[in-house]
Parts: sequence; structure tokens; C-alpha cells
Amino acid sequence: MNSLRGRELFSYLPAYYETSRVMQSDMDAKGSELDALYQALNSTADQFFVRTATWGLERWEMELGIPTDRNKPIEQRRAVLESKLRGAGTFSGALVKNVAEAYDRGAIEVSFQPGEWGFTVKFVDTLGIPPNLSDLKSAIEEIKPAHMAVDYALRYLTIAEVEGMTFEEISATTQDRLLGGGA
Repeated sequence: MNSLRGRELFSYLPAYYETSRVMQSDMDAKGSELDALYQALNSTADQFFVRTATWGLERWEMELGIPTDRNKPIEQRRAVLESKLRGAGTFSGALVKNVAEAYDRGAIEVSFQPGEWGFTVKFVDTLGIPPNLSDLKSAIEEIKPAHMAVDYALRYLTIAEVEGMTFEEISATTQDRLLGGGA
């Protein structure tokens, strides 16, 4: 019997059906239909949450006024949506950090320079240029006051870090993670 729920249904029948191929086939067919129903229900429930949505992302984007770009990876589209949902409220360092972390999924530090009317978003964990930086810049432009400037501080491997790496680690490191390389 192939169906998980078919085996469960079959277990509820009296013992004298154990050798009946007709009943096994019947329970397997009914179980396969139940398996498909449960799978469809779970997939539909996943669309109610940005972090698990797949085919429902377009609906989320429409609701939040975000243009749909099917060429972007699903994770990047989810990050844009999550950032838009997080980006409501009074402008603060915590808000910027919350929005930026939705895109990067790494540690972010936000520091303000009141004398220059600006702030800096520093990527702590991410090496090189984050893959979704243009979307992050757009989101921050949308939530920040117009008179404030924003700088982005990217993190690259330092000479000391590279010197401490093994040959295998250096071979596996892409050039965009090194300062001045490949970007």
C-alpha cells in the first residue's frame, strides 16, 4: 500500500480484511485522495505567511503595492515583503535595523551621525555585497526622512583573516568577498 492515510484507514478495519486485495486497493485509493487533499490544504495554509508563501507571493505583493518580479528568487521576494511589513512606524535605528535584517538575515548595526544629518547601515555578518542590496536601498529610502543621508558599510575579509585561512578555505572563497575584488 502506497498511501500513508490508506494504511491508517486500513488499520481501522476488522482483522478479517487483512488478506483482502479488494479492501487494500479500496483503502489505498481513498488514502491517496486524502493525501492529496491534506497536501493541498497545507500548501494553501503556507500562503498565509510571508516566510512560507510560494505561489501566493504575487497576492502579497499586490496587497502591499510592490511590483511583482518573477525573475527574482523567492527568498528575495519574501525579504522585500517582510521588510515592507516591518517598515511601519516611527523612524528609528531599531526600525532601520529591523528592515535591513529582513533582507540580509545577518547582524546589522545602525549608527547615526546627527552633525551630518545621516546614518550608516553596517553589515556585520555578510561578506561582500549582499545579493539583495538594491531592494534594501529602496526600502530604506522609503522609510527614512527625506533630509537624511544614508551610507552603507560593507564587510570584506581583511589581510589578517586571509592569512589565518587554510588553502582549502582560500580556494573556496569567492573574489567578491575580498576588498576590491570582483564587485
